Amino acid sequence: MNSIPIAGADESAGADESDVTITVCHDGPLLVRGAARILDTEGNSLGSDRATVALCRCGRTSIAPFCDSSHKKRRRP
Repeated sequence: MNSIPIAGADESAGADESDVTITVCHDGPLLVRGAARILDTEGNSLGSDRATVALCRCGRTSIAPFCDSSHKKRRRP
């Protein structure tokens, strides 16, 4: 997995509540950790009360943009 720290994250200072990290899971979703705002195409907030959310990368989810583990059912050739 690869982690991408997002704006303002100072690794030497340690994590705080404003840090957001996106982790790319191999053959899986993007895991977004921290206080990120996720918006739809019209700019409306897609609120979540979770500290970590999984965003779909395969396009098969039934709860877009969030992952529902559909990528595990059958891999694309």
